[in-house]
Amino acid sequence: MAQSDQKPGTKQPSRKQSQKISARERIQEAQRQEKQSAQRRQRIVVGVSIVVVLALAGGTALAISAAGDDKSSADTAAAEPTALVVPANTSGPDGTVITYGKADAAHTLQVFEDFRCPVCKGFEAANGEAVKKLADDGAVKVEYHLAAFLDKNLGGKGSRTALAAIGAAANEGVDKFKAYHDVLYANQPEERDDAFGDVNHLLELADKVPGLKTDAFVKAVTDRTYAPWAKKVADAFNDSGVTGTPTVKVDGKPLTLFSGNRAVTPEQFTAQVKQAAGLS
Repeated sequence: MAQSDQKPGTKQPSRKQSQKISARERIQEAQRQEKQSAQRRQRIVVGVSIVVVLALAGGTALAISAAGDDKSSADTAAAEPTALVVPANTSGPDGTVITYGKADAAHTLQVFEDFRCPVCKGFEAANGEAVKKLADDGAVKVEYHLAAFLDKNLGGKGSRTALAAIGAAANEGVDKFKAYHDVLYANQPEERDDAFGDVNHLLELADKVPGLKTDAFVKAVTDRTYAPWAKKVADAFNDSGVTGTPTVKVDGKPLTLFSGNRAVTPEQFTAQVKQAAGLS
C-alpha cells in the first residue's frame, strides 16, 4: 500500500469543498486581472493628460505622443461599413492625403494632426489663419495627414468618426473640407470627452459651414461611408514616422510650433515657413 502524504491531524477537503475553493480562486483571479486592466487604462489617460499639460505649459513635450494600444473597439468595428470609398479631392495611396491650396505651388507644408488633440487645437487657434493665408497666397500648398491614435490611447471613436466626416466634407470640395476642419478644431471637446464619436453632433457642427450639409454629406456621415477610408488615413499616419501631433513640416523640414509657454505668433510661424522654403 502506498504511504499517504496526509499529515497526522489534518483532514483532506471534500470534492465539494475543493470545487468551492477552485471557484473562489477563479473569481479572485478575475478580480485581480480586472483591477490590473483598470490601472493600465488609468495610466494611459493620466499619461496623455500630463503630456497635454506639459505641452500647453511650455514643458519638454510639445506634442501628444502617438504611442498606444492599436486595438479598436469591437462594437465600433462591427457598426462600420467595410467597403473602401475614397472621397473626391484627395491624393496619395488610397486618397489618404487632403491638399489645400494651389496644386502648382512650389513648396509643401505638411500638417499632422488628430481631431481630439488639444495641442493641435492650440496650434490651429494661433496659426490656422497663417497656414490658410500662405496657401491662398500660393507660397505653399498644405497637405493634411490626419491621425486617430487618441481613440486608442483614451478609448472611444471620436477621432475616427470625425475623420470619416471630414472625408465627407472633402468629397463636397476642398474649401468645404478646410472650413469644416477649422470648425471641428474651434469646437473641439475636452480630449477625454468622446463627443466627436456622435455623428449627430458632427452634423450639427456642419451647420456652421455654409453649403456643406447636402443630402449626400448627411448620408455619408450618418452611414459612416468613409469609415474604411478613415482607417486607411490613420494607418498612413502611423506609418509616417511622425510620433506626435501637431507636427508641421515645410518640404520635409520640421518647424517649431511653441516657444516657452505659448504657440509661436503668426509672424514667427510665417517667417519660419518662408525661411525653410527659401522664400525670405
